[in-house]
Amino acid sequence: MIRLENISWHAGAFRLENVSFEIPTGRYAVLMGRTGCGKTTLLEIICGLRQPASGAVKIDSRDVTGEPPGVRGIGYVPQDGAMFPTMTVREQIGFALRLRRRPIAEIEQRVGELAEHLGVTSLLHRLPHDLSGGERQRVALGRALAAKPSVLLLDEPLSALDEDLRDDLASLLKRIQRELGITALHITHSAREAAQLADLLFRLDDGKVREAS
Repeated sequence: MIRLENISWHAGAFRLENVSFEIPTGRYAVLMGRTGCGKTTLLEIICGLRQPASGAVKIDSRDVTGEPPGVRGIGYVPQDGAMFPTMTVREQIGFALRLRRRPIAEIEQRVGELAEHLGVTSLLHRLPHDLSGGERQRVALGRALAAKPSVLLLDEPLSALDEDLRDDLASLLKRIQRELGITALHITHSAREAAQLADLLFRLDDGKVREAS
């Protein structure tokens, strides 16, 4: 479950005021809105990368507003994938587990499971510059899922892909979300993408989030 309660955030003339909405556990929500309206800012507030001026962020009924990003139980896929340029795919996927100082055998097992699940087993030795756009997004998704988060946040993960790849990865996202029972919040500008993925559809307009019909 993701719940925002009266979240406010200000930067110059830009403002989010008293944003409140809830995504029930295990649902796939899509958030739409014009460029620059604050969608990515909201994801970063949920992740803990930005601190709200006021309000509360709750994950699975736990108030995480003051907690650092690494303990919130959230997987995050930023818009460009944010690959580490000198790490192999194997190292990218295992990154969060190494930060948590998990045993090497556990890391290797989890990386292998996710690589097979995402269809990137043959790419584990490669560096990011040797990957296609679709492959990079699969790896970014694996990295986000490695620590078994209860919540997955995705910032326009399909925007740089051609139409066929978008459809394939949208299907993969939905399948993985259902299989893992994870709560997802996905930003997109694409109405087609939203129709493929959304259990719940929200729109961010004028600093307010409203559920769309």
